[in-house]
Amino acid sequence: MKNDFLSSRISNWLSEYLANNRLKSYVIGISGGVDSAVSSTLCANTGKRTIVLSMPILQAPDQLKRARNHIKWLKENFPNVESYEYDLSNVFTEFNSLFSIDNKHASANSRSRLRMVTLYHIAAMNSGLVVGTGNKVEDFGVGFYTKYGDGGVDVSPIADLTKTEVRELANELGVISEIITAKPTDGLWDDGRTDEDQIGASYEELEWAMKYLELNSNYTLTKRQEQVLNIYNNFHNANLHKMNPIPVFKKT
Repeated sequence: MKNDFLSSRISNWLSEYLANNRLKSYVIGISGGVDSAVSSTLCANTGKRTIVLSMPILQAPDQLKRARNHIKWLKENFPNVESYEYDLSNVFTEFNSLFSIDNKHASANSRSRLRMVTLYHIAAMNSGLVVGTGNKVEDFGVGFYTKYGDGGVDVSPIADLTKTEVRELANELGVISEIITAKPTDGLWDDGRTDEDQIGASYEELEWAMKYLELNSNYTLTKRQEQVLNIYNNFHNANLHKMNPIPVFKKT
């Protein structure tokens, strides 16, 4: 019941924001993960035109399959949803071939930024808002997103929700189970590494660290809790440049 109320509040907030900005549609990328599934369902719940995009770039088949299955579920349940799939693999490969040095991290970020450009292109064509899919831990805890990639959005419906809360909301909204149980991944690496592989801690552990610091707790920690706290702090400090406003030189 609590989450039903929460989902209505978020969808109403999205609807009001769209109307206040005199725009006509939501545009959102679907990755096959629970964050984009919940965000797109909340948009669809507004009854407003919702444009969902699948943008594979040399994508793992299971990720693409989940994205397509979620899009199918959305269209079966919401007549206001329309979908398009743009395979950006050739664009990415051509772009990457311009550079003599192959840097895996730079390439991963470029995948995300190509998707952002595509989302904004479609939004401009359809008087739309680009909807973000980042959760609280990603956006304000460890900064686990690409600057001007998946971090480049107009509105963020789930950025105050932890991953645990997003999964609870997914269950309430009826999101298909394969999405909810899938291991979180940004889908930007050829080896299929998960978010936990990259960060070194699960979202549940990172949520604990975020809450521990917010409450200014000082109880005795286990060895693993100390490790998680260090992981959290290292990511948070390294990624403050993403989470803080862009610094501006002031002449006075």
